[in-house]
Amino acid sequence: MTMAPPTLAFLVLLIPLASAVLIALVLRRRGGLASCVSLAAAAGLAVGAAYLALWGGRFSFHAEWFRLGEFSFPIGILYDDLAALMLSVVAVVGLCVHVFSLGYMRDDTAKARYFGGLSIFMFSMVGIVLSDNLFMMFAFWELVGFSSWLLINHWHEREAASDAAKKAFIVNRVGDVGFLLGIVLCYWRYGTVNLGELGALSASGAIFSSRAIPLLLFCGAVGKSAQLPLQVWLPDAMEGPTPVSALIHAATMVAAGIYMLCRIQVLMVPQALTVILWVGTATALYAALCATIQSDIKKALAYSTLSQLGYMVAAFGLGSISGGPGPGVASGVGAAMFHLTTHAFFKALLFLGSGSVILGCHHEQDIFRMGGLAGRMKFTFVAFTVGVAAISGLPFLSGFFSKDAILYLAFANNRPVFAVLAFTAALTAFYMVRLWRVVFLGAPRSQAAGHAHEGGWSLTAPLAILAVLALVGGYAGLYGHAFSGVLSLVPEAVGADHAFIFATSVVALLVGAGTALVLYGKRAAERGEGQAGPPDALERGAPVLFGALVRLRSSFDRVYDYYVAKVQQRFALVLNFFDVIVLAGFIIRGAAGCAGLVGLGARALNVGRVNAYVCWLLAGVVLLWALAAR
Repeated sequence: MTMAPPTLAFLVLLIPLASAVLIALVLRRRGGLASCVSLAAAAGLAVGAAYLALWGGRFSFHAEWFRLGEFSFPIGILYDDLAALMLSVVAVVGLCVHVFSLGYMRDDTAKARYFGGLSIFMFSMVGIVLSDNLFMMFAFWELVGFSSWLLINHWHEREAASDAAKKAFIVNRVGDVGFLLGIVLCYWRYGTVNLGELGALSASGAIFSSRAIPLLLFCGAVGKSAQLPLQVWLPDAMEGPTPVSALIHAATMVAAGIYMLCRIQVLMVPQALTVILWVGTATALYAALCATIQSDIKKALAYSTLSQLGYMVAAFGLGSISGGPGPGVASGVGAAMFHLTTHAFFKALLFLGSGSVILGCHHEQDIFRMGGLAGRMKFTFVAFTVGVAAISGLPFLSGFFSKDAILYLAFANNRPVFAVLAFTAALTAFYMVRLWRVVFLGAPRSQAAGHAHEGGWSLTAPLAILAVLALVGGYAGLYGHAFSGVLSLVPEAVGADHAFIFATSVVALLVGAGTALVLYGKRAAERGEGQAGPPDALERGAPVLFGALVRLRSSFDRVYDYYVAKVQQRFALVLNFFDVIVLAGFIIRGAAGCAGLVGLGARALNVGRVNAYVCWLLAGVVLLWALAAR
């Protein structure tokens, strides 16, 4: 008997939660296998539900969880094309990460806690995807924040990992404050936060112009999707295990902000969209510049993720601005979700490929201590090459189609943004080919690289699946019409007639990749360990530019450090004094507080010396005499 989409969606939500409970209570030694089996079932159900959605399987379900006076906390599921696409991507990429983790975390002493954290994370992410209202989405949103802290902090005995987890948690809470305020304001103005009801109000014209609501809600996306100026947590999150980096930076946590924007597009107004557009564009350029100087393989990919997320945010703003409340909105959502989907495949491939490299090189992460891995890790080399080609925009791979959709929207609606994004595309090709050239070609530059080896099937099988998806994933959105409500307008944006966009993409690829191959040529790439001078050819050839990029990369952290030490801490001391003395002492406790403060002062005067008491006695006499004289 075939299960209905509502049943499938509920099972996809509950299976990861059940897996986490079983791992915590029963399967502590075999938690990895149990987690993989459960997620394989969830992924199969997610793909099955998406297939049924193609034949009219869309549905919604909502109920009241609890009530406080006139306020009720709703709980419900909204399953449509957008949810079907996102759920499929999250489940498939999550399954690949789980299988890869079997080999990567094989010798870890806390595997049960790790796989339990993965299951909680997947439960939280699926909850965000299926939520039919902003209150419920926010609850799962915070649970994602907690589970990501748990995973980044897996190796908590390392101070760097502990600090990175706290930084990610705190920075995301900053954005979430704005998100929560936006939800409250939305409920106050419209009397609902149900996504379906908001859509109906928008269709009837009852949604009136409001800049505050979409901008406050966007704050949540700024934190979760690591947009300027809250992007500082994401590169540091690389201190967690590499599969965690793939899970967070590919299709799940960082993509939640993009998905949330697509869900609330009915609330958008041109002024808010302009802000969103330029935040995304600035993030794409900033992160691409920072990626060009990274020597840590995972941090280079982290900055790449920041840049691609900026592309998605810019796409949302561009497409929505171009069409107003009509088809243009769908084209913006379509372009953003199209790139989110293809990015999930090739970025997960790149992160898991970097994990294979790190494991093969005995946990070495400095790219300038690698080299020559193409002959020693042939399968990883081929898979990683596919990922590099896809993200760099090689024609007819998945990244080429989704990136060109965004460039088309920019060219049609905002030429300055188009110029910035085209330049960013060239930078993307540069830093990815640089990474590929230094890691895999040339001679080994360390003993670890010289003895590198390929991993087992649990490491190579996910790479094979993701490499295939990175190769052909773009065609599903371009010709498949699989998710008609999301991607149907994307083919109009990347049709064969747009020769100029095609030429721009090819030129950006050739300029970026060619510059990297020339700059990091054979002689530069084969500089051995211990040779004089910095290992990075860019630093040797253009030290002023390299230094400027280093300062740019650390500028936000320096500003935040100054703010916390010089502003926030001093302001906190003032507030503490006001809280303890004024609020708690005088206002709240009143006369009792005043008496307590007088008693506190009197106790301070009790020093135990006779001459001090004589002085106070004389002072009292003088005071009484003065009062009597009046």
